[in-house]
Amino acid sequence: MFTLHRMTSHFRAFRGTFHRYKTTIDTSKVPALREEDLEETFVRGSGPGGQSVAKTNNKAVLTHKPTGIVIQCHASRSLFKNREEARRLLVLKLDELENGDQSVESQQKKIDLKKHTEAVRRKFKRQEMKKVWKEREFGSEH
Repeated sequence: MFTLHRMTSHFRAFRGTFHRYKTTIDTSKVPALREEDLEETFVRGSGPGGQSVAKTNNKAVLTHKPTGIVIQCHASRSLFKNREEARRLLVLKLDELENGDQSVESQQKKIDLKKHTEAVRRKFKRQEMKKVWKEREFGSEH
């Protein structure tokens, strides 16, 4: 039996019927990073930021030895944040490579597409209902 909280997150009521949406993402197949498979270097970044960018090695370059994937991250001026972001991007890339359609990113895209499609369907249905109402209330002159 669903609790009220779970019911609201998994079901959406629409005019007396329930539509089930998959809102959970399976993360069980996401590959784990092993430190011995990684080669991490830090180089000077480029772009705006002045001396804090031009004179510090804050761009993280992460190489995954088994696959040869190279991730470069210079999203912020913080070396620590760039290291974290590079690892996150590497996990996403490995997940996409290993799992394809079952990767976390693909699952999220499918959920977003379903939500968008349903929103568009509702929009057109509302427009049609409004058109029928106007014809009924005001006749065919509008």
